[in-house]
Amino acid sequence: MKLDEKALKSVDLNLLRVFMMVYSEMSVSRAAEQLNLGQPAVSSALGRLRRRFNDVLFVKSGKGVRPTMRAVEIAEALLPAINIIDSVVAEYIKG
Repeated sequence: MKLDEKALKSVDLNLLRVFMMVYSEMSVSRAAEQLNLGQPAVSSALGRLRRRFNDVLFVKSGKGVRPTMRAVEIAEALLPAINIIDSVVAEYIKG
């Protein structure tokens, strides 16, 4: 398997973790709490992702946010990869 270094360099993987937490929580403030970050840091990360993906990704909805169709597509594509990364890291940090 060959890594696409250009694609990997274009997005900070930590931003994708923030994206997935906002997607999971449907709230910027709850995502910030889960990630032990301030709400401004999460908002800033989302701003960087919005520019990178050329989409607003999340829109305000009541007390939280809801994902755009593009955000849903991105999250569905990322979820298996994030789960694999989490499993590998957990396995090798155990011991």
